[in-house]
Amino acid sequence: MWGGSDKKEAVEAIRAAYNEGVTTIDTAPIYGQGASEEIVGEAIKGLQRDKVQILTKFGLRWDSPEGEFYFKSQDNTGKAIDIHKYAGRQSIMKECEDSLKRLGTDYIDLYQIHWPDNTTPIEESMEAMLRLKEQGKIKEAGVCNYSADEMRTAENVLKLASNQVPYSMVRRDIEQELIPYCIASKRSILAYSPMERGLLTGKITPGYQFAPGDHRAGVKYFTPENIKRTNAFLDLIKPIAEDKGASLGQLALRWTIDKPGITAALAGARNAQQSVQNARAAAISLNADEMEFINSELEKLVIVEI
Repeated sequence: MWGGSDKKEAVEAIRAAYNEGVTTIDTAPIYGQGASEEIVGEAIKGLQRDKVQILTKFGLRWDSPEGEFYFKSQDNTGKAIDIHKYAGRQSIMKECEDSLKRLGTDYIDLYQIHWPDNTTPIEESMEAMLRLKEQGKIKEAGVCNYSADEMRTAENVLKLASNQVPYSMVRRDIEQELIPYCIASKRSILAYSPMERGLLTGKITPGYQFAPGDHRAGVKYFTPENIKRTNAFLDLIKPIAEDKGASLGQLALRWTIDKPGITAALAGARNAQQSVQNARAAAISLNADEMEFINSELEKLVIVEI
């Protein structure tokens, strides 16, 4: 869905990130129908287990018709498959066992529901995670793509560690309700797509040709008009990046983790070079005036709805 990947390069990317001080690895069974977890399992072999935090998920099934239909996709051989959101108790217990095997470990540091499942009560899903925590198979429980209200419901059953949600310079809707809630309740926010799937690197130009199956082609941020508007904004903040010897992507990552309420930015990498570049974003420093300038220019940026 993101244009393919190479297993050997993926393993090297994870190990390169670790050598740069990155110890948190986020994955999910749905990524390659287990392939991503197997890659992570291979990458952490030989590392001291308590020195890395493995984050994975549950609740998207490609091998069962239960739950709520989500979207059509293809497996690793190109065969058509249907993806369902399903977070029933027994399904979660099975998914956890399968993930542990693929990852080659006996516990998961943070186990997260991938998407809300409208066919299963939130309480049932959370109770399953509570059991897994009691069994020592997971250290902490988290959610992904939950609203503040959904988090409140979940917290009636167990204490959540985090919510993983999309957040970037051009996608800041969580600032309205979710960030204030998480700050007040001291819950972590793991921001995914902080570079908006490559848009904020400045390497995407109007008319960019996406490979067949690349889901970005149908996303509003990647229309020619929105690419043009975003790149005009990036031209304005580029001098800040250049002054620090940083790329626009690194600047976007640093801005993200400096924002109130954001605990971590999740950055993908296809190879070791990208991985090292992402990790080194942590060494960049933005002062108050620079943050203010970026934020003020963002207020002028309007993304046009499709």
